[in-house]
Amino acid sequence: MDDTAVATAPLGPLVAGDPAADALRRAGLRRMRTVATGLLVLAAVVYVVTRDRGGFLGFVNAGAEASMVGAIADWFAVTALFKHPLGLPVPHTALIPRKKDDLGRGLEEFVGENFLQEAIIRDRIGAAGVSRRLGLWLAQPVNAQRVVDEVAEVAAIALSKVRDDHIESLVRDALTPRFREEPIAPLLGGLLTEALEDDLHHGLVDLALAELHGWLVENPDTVAEVLGERAPWWAPPRLNEAVTTRIHIELVRWVEDIRDDPRHRARVALDSVLHQLAADLLTDPATQERAEALKRRVLDNPAVLRSAISLWDALRRALTTSLADPQGAVRQRMLVEIGAFSARLSHDTALQARLDGLAADAAVFVVDRYGAEVTAVITHTIERWDGREAARRIELHVGRDLQFIRINGTVVGGLVGVAIHAVSVLLP
Repeated sequence: MDDTAVATAPLGPLVAGDPAADALRRAGLRRMRTVATGLLVLAAVVYVVTRDRGGFLGFVNAGAEASMVGAIADWFAVTALFKHPLGLPVPHTALIPRKKDDLGRGLEEFVGENFLQEAIIRDRIGAAGVSRRLGLWLAQPVNAQRVVDEVAEVAAIALSKVRDDHIESLVRDALTPRFREEPIAPLLGGLLTEALEDDLHHGLVDLALAELHGWLVENPDTVAEVLGERAPWWAPPRLNEAVTTRIHIELVRWVEDIRDDPRHRARVALDSVLHQLAADLLTDPATQERAEALKRRVLDNPAVLRSAISLWDALRRALTTSLADPQGAVRQRMLVEIGAFSARLSHDTALQARLDGLAADAAVFVVDRYGAEVTAVITHTIERWDGREAARRIELHVGRDLQFIRINGTVVGGLVGVAIHAVSVLLP
């Protein structure tokens, strides 16, 4: 009445497992099956030897008889899970091959109802202390360096995958059409208004005046040459030199006055012009149309696309070079930031609670949105399995433990048989 070698048949591709682990499971199943069958054989031998004996041997015979009944009954129950015992189509046997789809749906419902619930997820994430553990892990220099190395490597690979034609397509097909649709005048007008209210333009004006004054002082010959080109052809050279020299002196003095006087009339006039320009960009249709025309000319200029590609190439080279250098500025900055973050994360309980809450929110969102699809994998996978092969795979995993049912049935049956025989002897 021994089981056939259910765990040794070859498995189909849909239920293939780890061969090494399967070999260990198969050996363990074989040992336990041998023990259970050996106990049954032992009970049968004892029953035959002690048959028709009285006294103590009568108790032994009754126990052996009951042990055989229990062993055979439990063998039938265990075997019926996976196949028809002795190949006989007894009703309600070979349950797993026949009911594997129902088993898959039940397992899917069990996992969804008992593991993928919001309260359970939040409780487990909170108990795990993910953020505190992360802070302690990042506090180790080796781990921080590993994170920096991995991020740098992934970033370098990502940068290398972006080609010039990708940037060209992005600018031409995505950014440029969007810029064409978006009115530029209100945007410029709003930015200019905010800048004027915050006096941001004064710093630019001061910088421009300082640079202009320095250039005029250091380049008198260039100024004289430019002014000389505008002089009348009939004017004497000495007169031209005197006039250009005087103009240069007055020009330097005028720029210097504007630079040093925050309330100079030229500054006031410039402020007035900028305020008027900001208002016109927001309200004047003619100014808005000129701004839009300028925008279209800029976008239609091929130099814009070339400039974008050149800017990207320069940025990519700079980042790639710095990422490749272990002592580069980018990597060193990343190490500093990771160290500061880990120090704060290890001791700031409020931050830990906030991050754990975000992690729980993310997990709950994923489960709410994709939990049904995840648990459905169980049903879909089991439905694809062949019934007999699925039974072989399941028995390979749990069959060793199920053999204890047979062993227990043999032992408990024997004890019950002895008890019944004792009662029958004691009753008149």
